[in-house]
Amino acid sequence: MCIKEFYLSDSQALTDVSIDSLLRVFTVPEKAEATLNQVDRELSLDIAAFLNARVVATEKDLAEIEAEFASAVIPEEPVRVAHHIDNLMEKLVAHSVNTYAPGFIGHMTSALPYFMLPLSKIMVALNQNVVKTETSKAFTPMERQVLGMMHHLVFARAEAFYRHWLHHADGQLGAMCSGGTVANITALWVARNRCYGPKPGFAGIAKAGWSQALAAYGDRDAVVLVSERGHYSLSKAADVLGIGRDNIRSVPCTDSGSIDIQQLSDIIASCHDRGERVISLVAVAGSTETGCIDALDEMAVIAEREGIWLHVDAAWGGPALFSDKHRSLLKGIERADSVTIDAHKQMYVPMGVGMVLFRDPESQSSIRHHANYIIRQGSKDLGSSTLEGSRPAMSMLVHAGLHIFGRRGYGLLVENNIQRCKYFSTLIDMAADFELVSVPVLNILTYRYVPAPLQRWLESPENAASEVSVRVELLLNQATQILQRAQRERGQYFVSRTSLPHARQQGLLKTVFRVVLANPLTTDEILTAILQEQRELAAGPAVKVLWQEIKQLSGVALI
Repeated sequence: MCIKEFYLSDSQALTDVSIDSLLRVFTVPEKAEATLNQVDRELSLDIAAFLNARVVATEKDLAEIEAEFASAVIPEEPVRVAHHIDNLMEKLVAHSVNTYAPGFIGHMTSALPYFMLPLSKIMVALNQNVVKTETSKAFTPMERQVLGMMHHLVFARAEAFYRHWLHHADGQLGAMCSGGTVANITALWVARNRCYGPKPGFAGIAKAGWSQALAAYGDRDAVVLVSERGHYSLSKAADVLGIGRDNIRSVPCTDSGSIDIQQLSDIIASCHDRGERVISLVAVAGSTETGCIDALDEMAVIAEREGIWLHVDAAWGGPALFSDKHRSLLKGIERADSVTIDAHKQMYVPMGVGMVLFRDPESQSSIRHHANYIIRQGSKDLGSSTLEGSRPAMSMLVHAGLHIFGRRGYGLLVENNIQRCKYFSTLIDMAADFELVSVPVLNILTYRYVPAPLQRWLESPENAASEVSVRVELLLNQATQILQRAQRERGQYFVSRTSLPHARQQGLLKTVFRVVLANPLTTDEILTAILQEQRELAAGPAVKVLWQEIKQLSGVALI
C-alpha cells in the first residue's frame, strides 16, 4: 500500500510546507467546523455516546486492518490536520475496542469517569516531566502527596510519620510507574540491591554485579518465590535484573487458588539446603486469572522469620482497601516491604498508571541514581529512584480520583463490583448448562458451558479420571474457544478466556471463560443476556461437530 492509499481522496489533503505553516500547528486551532473540533465536542458532551456511535460493533478481520497500516515509509509532505483526523476516525477509531461498553467484561479496561478526559487535556497541555522538579515544579509535591495518600491507605502509619517523610529529600514513600510490570520490577530491584548490599570488601551488586555478589555472600544462586498464580511480569523482572527466569520459583496453590503455605515453607528450606538465597517472597493479592488472594498474614510471618523481603502484587486487588466491608481480604498487607497497585484498574484512571509503595521510605536509596545535569544529590527529584526517566504527570489523574471519589466513593465502587460478580456467579450456579470454575473472591470469576447431562457424566466416579473423560475435556476446551471467539465476533458482548489446572485431571488444563466485572455501567440484565447468547451459540452449527464427537465418546445425548 502506498502512502496516499491511507488517505481518502481529497485534493486539499496536502498543506503548505513552510516554517510559518508549521508554526500555526503549534499556535492556531482549526476552524470551529473542522473534524478535530467536532470530535472534541462529542467527547466532551458524552464519551460513551461518542464511542457507541464511532466504534463499529462488528469485528473486522485483523488482516484487513493491518492492510490500512502496511506502509513503513514516512510521508514526504505534510497533510492537513483535519484530513488526517478524518482518516483516523474511519480506519482506526471505528475498529478500536469499545472498552466503555457495559457488555465488555473480559478484561480490566472499563468506562472512565467523565472528568478524566478534560483533566487529561490539561495534563497534556502542561506537558510536565516529573523526572525533575525543574520540569514539574508543583507536580512533584503533588505526586509525593498521592504516594503518601496511597501509602497511608496500605500501611496506615502515624500522622507524624507522613509529616516527616512526605516531602523529605532523603526518602520517598513509593514511585509512580507506567503500570504494574514496572512497579514489580522496581520492587524486586530494591529487594535485590538490599539483599546484596555493600559490605567490607564488596561494593554492592548495583556496582559489582552478580558474580561478585554471589561470591561475596557465599551463595550458589538467588531466587524469588511466588505462587503459580503469579503475574508474568515477575518473569520479566527476573530477566531484566539478571536473576533469571528459571529462578522465579513457582509455589503450588491450594484448591482455593492461594499459595500453599506449607509447601512455601518446605521450598524455602530446600533453597537454604542448596545454597540458594531467597531474595523475595511475592504474595498475590488479586490474581489476574481468578482474583484469588494469598494468605498475606501467614506469608508475612514467614518473611519476618526468615529475613526475606515481602512484596505484595496488589495491582488488581489493592483498591479493596478502600472498602470497610472488604478491606479484611487483604489483612496483613501492611506488613509487606513493598506493594504494587495499579490505578488504571479499579481506580478508573486511563491506562498507564501504576505505583509501588515502600513501607520504609529509605528503601529506594538502594537504587538511587544521580546525574550532575539533572538529578543532583540532595534534590527532591522523583526520577532519582525510578526505573523510568522522563514520564508524564499521570499522578494528577490519581490525585483527582482520590479527591472526587474519596475513600468512601472508591469503596462503594469496589463493593458494587464484588456484589455484581457474586450475582453473576449465582446465575451460573443456578444454570444447569453452565459450570462455575472459580468462586469469586474479588470481582473476577471463571466458568464454562457444559450441558447438564455431560456435567453429571464427568462428575461420576467411574468417569472422572478415565482416559475417555480426558478426550472429552479436550473437546470441551475446543468448544469454549469457539464459543468465546463467536461471541466476540458478534460484537455486542465480550468475555475473555484462560486456562486453569484441572481439579480432577492432573496435568490437564481446563479452558474457561474469564469475566472481570469492573465497569459500573454493567447491569444484571446484561449478565443474563451474555449467558443467553452463549447458550444460543452453543446450539448453533459452530460447535455441532464437537458435541457429536463428545456424544460418541461418552454416550451422552447433548444439544
